[in-house]
Amino acid sequence: MAQHTQLPTPPAAPPRQRGGLAVVAVASATFSVVTTEMLPVGLLTSIGSGLHVSDGTAGLAVTLPGLVAALAALLLPVAVRRADRRTVLCALMALLAAANLASALAPAFGVLLAARVLVGVCIGGVWAIAAGLGVRLVREEAAGRATAVIFSGIAVASVLGVPAGTLLGELAGWRWGFAALAVLALAVAGLLATVLPALPAGEGVGLGAFAGLLRIGRLRAGLLAVTLLVTGHFAAYTYVRPVLERVPGIGAGLISGLLLAYGTAGIVGNFAGGAVAARDPRKALLALSAGLGAVVLLLVPAGGSLAASAALLVAWGLAYGGVSVSAQNWVMAAAPHAREAASALFAGVFNVAIALGAFAGGRVADSRGAGDALWLGGALAGLALVAVACAKGAATREG
Repeated sequence: MAQHTQLPTPPAAPPRQRGGLAVVAVASATFSVVTTEMLPVGLLTSIGSGLHVSDGTAGLAVTLPGLVAALAALLLPVAVRRADRRTVLCALMALLAAANLASALAPAFGVLLAARVLVGVCIGGVWAIAAGLGVRLVREEAAGRATAVIFSGIAVASVLGVPAGTLLGELAGWRWGFAALAVLALAVAGLLATVLPALPAGEGVGLGAFAGLLRIGRLRAGLLAVTLLVTGHFAAYTYVRPVLERVPGIGAGLISGLLLAYGTAGIVGNFAGGAVAARDPRKALLALSAGLGAVVLLLVPAGGSLAASAALLVAWGLAYGGVSVSAQNWVMAAAPHAREAASALFAGVFNVAIALGAFAGGRVADSRGAGDALWLGGALAGLALVAVACAKGAATREG
């Protein structure tokens, strides 16, 4: 197969006067897709009873978009290789609004799943493009912080978006939760159209580009570390509630408060990790891998103490909050000549890892108990630490 080589020919820099507002607009897009992706978690029982399916079947509304997103992250940049990125983002947000409206009006579960396939296209497409936009919207010295702001949409969705959508669904019915997200997506599309500068495609992303990127040893190491970290996190975190329910003296209200504290810590971790990763992404991922592995493993023996469990859960939020932005900085540093293609590859790997982690954790939790899902998560984080540590040699050989 002929090798397609991407040349380092970045487009002319867009006007920077409104760079900060443009970054916030892109962050609102990531917030919208993550909130849409995770909302069914909070409304699972209501969706199941409303559409006459089991909770397990209703869970496909979460699993399916993640798998579709992994493919969309790779294929959509290829399909729109010559289109202005502002236009693509606006179109994806309009599609997200339509998908959420279709979800709200779905007469049967099959229709809801079809709408969620469109959500998956939006998730993968938005992340493939948005993840690397920070360097195009602000000055070089502010690019690290801009990337952290864009990735903060993940943590803010966990703290504000999903709980707010869940509350609306509980008060007015689950369909209104999706309807509200349709309105939000339309508003974000308008914001993006208003404040983003023209963002012409700077590189022709072809399928051959991904194979070429995988020949970069440092990038392979980073993607391997991301796969292990994210798989381990979701293998453990998906089942953190039953683990917490075994802690003496804890109740449902306190668990919700602890999960809120976890999400808030994730926002802090996102910006702290981003600040370190902007200077040295390897150092950031080394610390995050070690911290995540230690925290998850310590939660097993700490199950008898409410104070220890609470402290470790907050530390977990801090550690995982920095993973996405640190890994994105690693990816951009490893492939500065092909940022969008590398970001698309990163988004695809990330979404596959989410689905793999939830699946693997479920199998372990069903067969051996939720506590063993924590052991699996900690072990995978330890392997990620090894992958990042070994990446220094690869970088040196390529340098």
